[in-house]
Amino acid sequence: MRILVTGGAGYIGGTVAALLASQGHNLIVFDNLGHAKREMVPAGVAFVKGDLADRAVIEEIFIQAKTRNNPIDAVLHFAALIEAGESMVHPEFFFRNNTASTLNLLEAMLAHGPRRLVFSSTAAVYGEPDSTPISEEAPLRPTNAYGESKLLSEHIMDWFNRIHGLRYASLRYFNVAGASEGPGGVTRGEAHDPETHLIPLVLDVALGRRASIRIYGNDYPTPDGTCVRDFIHVSDLADAHVLALGALETRDKLVFNLGIGHGFSVLEVVESARRITGHPIPVEVHPRRTGDPSVLVAGSQKAIRELGWNPRYTRLDDIVRTAWLWHQKRYRA
Repeated sequence: MRILVTGGAGYIGGTVAALLASQGHNLIVFDNLGHAKREMVPAGVAFVKGDLADRAVIEEIFIQAKTRNNPIDAVLHFAALIEAGESMVHPEFFFRNNTASTLNLLEAMLAHGPRRLVFSSTAAVYGEPDSTPISEEAPLRPTNAYGESKLLSEHIMDWFNRIHGLRYASLRYFNVAGASEGPGGVTRGEAHDPETHLIPLVLDVALGRRASIRIYGNDYPTPDGTCVRDFIHVSDLADAHVLALGALETRDKLVFNLGIGHGFSVLEVVESARRITGHPIPVEVHPRRTGDPSVLVAGSQKAIRELGWNPRYTRLDDIVRTAWLWHQKRYRA
């Protein structure tokens, strides 16, 4: 297939692009490199630097592909701002970058032909759940602007499905972590700039790049008082994208939660990193951040049942271990 991957120079987008390229698909990666790295784009894959805020730029990609008699068949859409905390300070950035830019992409798809889209959504669309694990039928009540920006995009896609025949899969990720592994060892891991995700921040402490790890809130209604999250390995997530893309050949609307179905607290992640790295990893406790739900754990049985998805990394230590190998390779090379 000829596939456009927006945000394909990022952590998740780059990992999925590498998997698709290894399967022989013909890719174009589109990224503004605002929070991504050019080196995350797989070798030999076409790359276009641009921003979805500029609809003319994205339309030109579709036009050029048709002109060369190699039209784009499908789109995988990862490009987005992702930091929930920042969204509660600057919500306008998230609605413009995530929601409005998704509409630009969808309008370009409508004008130029591709009708299959796999969308990078989030567990943040659920907000504070009534119960866990969370099913796809749970109420959609985001507690931060990031989750709302993604939910609005889902609503737009649903209307495009009903009216314009768009086939789409919305994949609601829980906490993505770990590093992908290839013939040469670990190849792609988290490399955000600035880094805000828990596991790489904890591993920064183990490498001596930070003095301690900040924990935001230790008074949540959880066993140890810290937030509980479902961590899914990035390679398992990539597998789900390929399966969802294939499923759109026969189905027109798919919504799946993607997690391992078991939660780990922030302190459990720190303890895992201490075991894997052998470093004491000091902790600082700070007040809660606005918009952080106490527990987010996926009910992923639907994806397992309907896609045949089979996550391989179900132990926290295994996920952290791959991240640690990547982190050492990245900073000690």
